[in-house]
Amino acid sequence: MTRQSFGTRLAAALGEKGPLCVGLDPHPEILSDWGLSPDAAGLREFGQRVIEAASGRVGVIKPQVAFYEAHGPAGMQALTETISYARHAGLLVIADAKRGDIGSTMTAYAEAWLNPERDFAADALTVSPYLGFGSLQPAVEAAERHQAGLFVLTLTSNPEGQDVQLARLQHHVAQVARAHRTVAGQVAAEAARRNTAASAAPLGHIGLVVGATTAHLAVQHQIDLTAGSPPLLAPGYGAQGADAQQLRRSFGRVWDQVVVNSSRGILTAGPEVADLRAAIESSRADLG
Repeated sequence: MTRQSFGTRLAAALGEKGPLCVGLDPHPEILSDWGLSPDAAGLREFGQRVIEAASGRVGVIKPQVAFYEAHGPAGMQALTETISYARHAGLLVIADAKRGDIGSTMTAYAEAWLNPERDFAADALTVSPYLGFGSLQPAVEAAERHQAGLFVLTLTSNPEGQDVQLARLQHHVAQVARAHRTVAGQVAAEAARRNTAASAAPLGHIGLVVGATTAHLAVQHQIDLTAGSPPLLAPGYGAQGADAQQLRRSFGRVWDQVVVNSSRGILTAGPEVADLRAAIESSRADLG
């Protein structure tokens, strides 16, 4: 049976469980604080505890691939098992791998992460558009083919990111031209075009990464976050400085599109599952 589009699945998860997404970031310090070994066994146990706490309370988790990749093949096997465990628990999985390349290489990345028959088999993947949005076309096609999603880096929270993302375009770009549009505005417009062409689902399958501490820049720089109803992945809540009031104020009328990621703000409550559950419930209540 063909599964529903990613946008449809995500909208249902947000409607039922709210906007909170739990980030799986097994920093070496977190593993140490939890009394877990800095190896694949520790990664596996870490993932099981977080997923047990998150299951039934949130709709989405976001494993940070780099912390698994650092442990080589055994770490990536632990990630495979963690993703499988999460999906069996009914959670949507956003693989935070920030892939970006051209041609057949991008095709291979997309198949590795978005094909449900492959080992990683995430529901969505974070990608970088800074080789040109067109370089993501193989990933866009794979997302559509597999009813999966993409989250495209758009307005990230690192200060130096604004040097590129808020730079003004001075030349005509085919089909979506607008004089002096920002790079981030161009990314958002390209995502909107693909979402509009592909589906009328509650949310599009091509989302944007918009930092919790940088969302206000969208209004300031006339970046349209409504066109095509892109889901908006918002890292930066909690330990990274943004609170719920700031999030709601910054995202305004697109709040229903927002997936709010919290990693350290929840993980530092561990290692006990009961304490992780309490931290998740506290964040859910805070976000409303």
